[in-house]
Amino acid sequence: MFERNYYGHGTQFFGVEEHRLVGGRGDGMRLFQVRNGSGVEFTVSADRCADLSRLSYKGVNLNYMSVGGYAHPAYYDDRGDHFLKTFNCGFLTTCGLTNIGIPQKDGEEDLPLHGIIGNQPADHIWYTSDQKMIEVHAHIPEMQIFREKLELDRVISCPVGGTSLKIHDTVRNIGSGREPMLILYHINMGYPLLSEKALVRVNSEKVIPRTGHAAKDLDSWDRMLRPTAGFEEQCYYHEFGPKRACAKIFNPDAGVGLALRFDAKVLPYLTEWKMMGEKDYVLGLEPMIAKLDGRSGLRESGQLPYIEPGEEKEFEVCVEFFDSREAFDSAL
Repeated sequence: MFERNYYGHGTQFFGVEEHRLVGGRGDGMRLFQVRNGSGVEFTVSADRCADLSRLSYKGVNLNYMSVGGYAHPAYYDDRGDHFLKTFNCGFLTTCGLTNIGIPQKDGEEDLPLHGIIGNQPADHIWYTSDQKMIEVHAHIPEMQIFREKLELDRVISCPVGGTSLKIHDTVRNIGSGREPMLILYHINMGYPLLSEKALVRVNSEKVIPRTGHAAKDLDSWDRMLRPTAGFEEQCYYHEFGPKRACAKIFNPDAGVGLALRFDAKVLPYLTEWKMMGEKDYVLGLEPMIAKLDGRSGLRESGQLPYIEPGEEKEFEVCVEFFDSREAFDSAL
């Protein structure tokens, strides 16, 4: 794509730069800034599960960042729903691996909201970059003595000059016991991609409201609103058939959009988190392995996934970017 004789260092157009935050609650956090040379730019937060804290396409912001901003994992509080105190959302917050959904007690173990993996720093993170592909690799453990011994290996890949990125995760049980294993990709759309003008489509076969409050507006699950004071969140479960799942959004005012694709046999549900509040203005499109009943609730219903000793499970979410209504309409 780029004629090498016209430039010096590759980062004139594409590549990865490592930075460290100074000051505030994010002090000391390592961030990898990635540019692919054709308008895809994102930030990988090494100290927060190698999640994507920022994402833009052709200079237009796509993600929501919560009012708390960056917070070092040292500030994480695992009691109940105190996860929210350091939940910066970003484009991706990974939830799991021992719980997703509501905080609860499972046997003698207290499980926090959405688990702890999103607040775990990568033990090891590195990147490779050439004229064809940029890859960020990370190894994130979730282990403790007498309990689970799980590890997550993540590869975020983005073609140079392309219009996509891919998140590929491998979860491995290196312990000697069978363990519950849950994962949810908390992917968060924000302004200006998200506004009352945004078009949202999901190729689900069934849409199920999570609460009675959400059920009141089931017919308009795909209609976005202006920021509204006192808005109460509405969540919907999307279930898919055998086809590859696709959730997409486009804003004609912003002129950009994206599509999320994943294998519904591996991640059979998507939660739509419709939160139209003032300042708390976000649309979550969240592929996940199980519903948000928490580990205890899933165990009681017989729907709790497990991972056996020595077993590996692989998960992948692909993101495609576009800048026209025609591309949005044709994305499957």
